[in-house]
Parts: sequence; structure tokens; C-alpha cells
Amino acid sequence: MNFIETRGNDGHFPLAFSFSEAILSPMSSFGGLYSPEKLPHLGLEFLEAHLNSHYKTLAKAMLQLFEIDISEAVLDEALSLYDGFDDPANPVPVVKVTNDLFVSELYHGPTRAFKDMALQPFGSVLSAIAKARGEKYLILAATSGDTGPAALDTFRNKENIQVACMYPDGGTSDVQRLQMVTEDAANLKVIGIHGDFDDAQSALKTLLTSDEFKATLQKNNISLSAANSVNFGRIIFQTIYHLHSYLELVRQGEIKLGDKVYLNVPSGNFGNALGGYYAYQMGLPVEKIIIASNNNNVLTQFINEGRYDLRNTSVIPTISPAMDILKSSNIERILFDMFGPARTKELMLALDKDKFYQLTAEELAQVQTIFAADFCNDEETKVYIKQAYDLGYLMDPHTATCFKAHDTCRENKTLKSIIYSTAEWTKFSPVIANALTGEVDGQDIDALKSISETLGVAIPAPIKALFDKPIAQKTVINKQDIEAEILKFLA
Repeated sequence: MNFIETRGNDGHFPLAFSFSEAILSPMSSFGGLYSPEKLPHLGLEFLEAHLNSHYKTLAKAMLQLFEIDISEAVLDEALSLYDGFDDPANPVPVVKVTNDLFVSELYHGPTRAFKDMALQPFGSVLSAIAKARGEKYLILAATSGDTGPAALDTFRNKENIQVACMYPDGGTSDVQRLQMVTEDAANLKVIGIHGDFDDAQSALKTLLTSDEFKATLQKNNISLSAANSVNFGRIIFQTIYHLHSYLELVRQGEIKLGDKVYLNVPSGNFGNALGGYYAYQMGLPVEKIIIASNNNNVLTQFINEGRYDLRNTSVIPTISPAMDILKSSNIERILFDMFGPARTKELMLALDKDKFYQLTAEELAQVQTIFAADFCNDEETKVYIKQAYDLGYLMDPHTATCFKAHDTCRENKTLKSIIYSTAEWTKFSPVIANALTGEVDGQDIDALKSISETLGVAIPAPIKALFDKPIAQKTVINKQDIEAEILKFLA
């Protein structure tokens, strides 16, 4: 399968890349991304054939449909990492909360967040490619809280790989920050920045498209790639769990093969939703994909009104910080798939220049055939956390935003909904404690202990151990100093 450029070709890049080339160099002409030239079609036959398949078997079959240029041995090794999740027999449990609402728990990997679903195998594949080519790579990561820990975990001590991970200082939970700053492997560099996630992501994209930066790296025989979902190597693995979650409902007798469902996804950088969109385009029976946001509700406005408007806006800190994002990178791939490269380039350059674009009425109607959206403020989020706990389900604040969207966005109330839970409650324990008991804890460790004692739930050992680890990564800088800090690390 070939991968082509979302904004068209500027004459400096090949017209098409293979999968391995696209993940090694994820940015394309005019600052665009790579997307599949054509998606494979699944059909109900594929789903029926994998009704009883293990997650790894389903994943391998879908990856082979994409005809990616990765050897079977490398794929098998990468997918074997799912054996390290909580339950090797079922790395992604799908839990019934009410008769029409099911939660796909994507957080049972080593860093307790959904980014492990993609980054565990992706890290293995990228490292294998680099080693086979005898090339060295600098992997950049910008994180709102979960990509960073997952990227650092998957690339720790990998040959031919160095990682520079940027996070907004003060913009993550204590647990997320500790997962990053306690990493002490020599090939990992963690950089706190004075700013928000959009600042970190902007810095990442600037470096990925900087000829001068890449030339400096090349003098040391280092090439450049990224662990964020601008890299399609992330997205391809994020498509699989949508298929798995649907098949789980069939296996549980909740739906019949061919019945449509709603997919309900926290907003973030839109990689999770994009995986669902590709699954839909490949033939998964989906009624609509519901996008849940917090007070940073740019995507709600985009889907409901066709406006992407960043004028006179800034990131609002919320209790669901991994969604404190205004510029969601993977919207670009939706625009490309629906409207083609010329229109995508026009819209994305307008967003870069004017911080605004407006879809036509026809374009908006096309978006709304598959997407619906709503947002959930902090107080509403805490109410949904408490309501779900009273039903016997303990969840994090990002998942809670989807519960409101479940109530407000479904036009067909007879269909089942799959909500994608992106993080374990332990990563946001002060919010959970406040929602359930009203207590206010300044430190995650206090809230973790309180919830564990009050509710009788265990704190997972990897989370508990974080608070006794020494801080190995102490860098916090201004965003304009990021490039110099990375080059100092590489030297």
C-alpha cells in the first residue's frame, strides 16, 4: 500500500511513500501528513472470520490487509507486546455499564493509558526498521500527558533510537509527570516547557519540517521521526481496537454481526477518532462517531457549525487535561479523505495563517453524516464520574466526558454505544476523589491512598512505585529554547 500527502506534492518529496518510509519521515509537502492512498475493505466476511480471534490475530490480519512493507517476524514480535498487558488473553476488555453503553478499556498496558495500544507495537516496529537499515533516529514526542510516558516506555534503551519528549509544565497530572521525569535511560530526554500542549506540538511540527534542524542532525548521521499521531504508524494500530470492540459486543450477545453501533471517543488530537473513521470506511457497521470534548470545545464547533476558529482563544485548563488541545492534528486526515489535497491545503494553510477556516454547507453536511459532537464542562464531568460509580463503574474524567455525549448526541436511542476509555482512574485520582467524596487533595498520592482505602480498590504497583523513584529529568525551559536543548542532549 502507498501513502500519499494530505496537502499535495511540492516537488521535493516522492509522490508516494511505503508504510516504512511514511513512519520514518511522517511530515510531507507544505507541512502536511501522510495518509493511505486507498483503504482496504473489510466486509462482514472479515469480521465473521475473526469473531473468535485473539486480539493479536485480528491485528495481524488487519495489518496484512494494508499490505505494509514490514516482515511477518517483525510484526509478530511487535504484537507479542500485548502479552504484557493485564490480561494477555484479552488486552482490551469491553465492559457493560448500562443496557446500551459499553466501555472499551484501552488502558491495561504498562503506562495505564490508551497510547500503549499503539506505541508498544509501533516502537518495536520503528526500532526494528532503524536497526535493519543501520540508521540512527531521533524520535520527537509532544504530550498532553499520555503519549510521553508511552513513548518513553516503548523506546527505553532501544538500539539506534534517541527520544526527546516535550510536555507542558503544570499541564499534566502528578502521575503522568512522574512517569516521564523518573525515566533515567540514557537514550531518553524529557523537556518540560512553559506553555501548553499546542505549544509543544507546534514545536514538534516546526522541528519535523525544519531543513536546518534536519541538516544539523544529518551531520551526526541522525534522522528524524515522531511518536505523535502525526505519524501514521500510530494510527494504523489505533484502528484495530475499534474492530475488536465491535466483535466483543457480538461475542457478548449484545448485538448481531452487521448491527450498527455508535463509537464515542474523547477528542484530544483526534487520532483515536480517526482510527474509528478508518474502521468505518473499511466496512465496520457504525452509525456515527461521537466526539466528546471538554471546555476546549473547538471540535464541537467544527463538527456542529463547520468552523475551526482559534481566533481570540487560548487553552483552558480542565480536569481532563489530555484533551486541553485546540489544534487537533488528525482533523487534517479527515479533510483529506473527504475533500482531497487541494482543499485540505487551502483549509490548513488558512488555519496556520488566519487561525480560522469555514467549511461550505455541503462540506459540513458531509462531515455530519459520520460525526456528532458535544462538550462536557468540569462540573458535569464530576457528576458523570459519580453517576457511573453509583452504577458500579469507576472511570477517569476523560471517559466521563463521553457519558454526556452518549446522552446528547445519539439520534437512534435503540443502538448500542462503545465508549473508549483512554486512561485508568489512577492517573487523575484527585479529580476522582473530589467527584466521589468532595475531598480536595493537592497531591496525587494522597488521593490515591484515600480512594484505595475508601473504595477498597488496589493501586497498581507501577503507579504506586512512581512516588519513590528519584527525579532523573529536571529540565523545564521556554519553548524557544527547545531546539538548543535537544541538540545539547544529542551531543
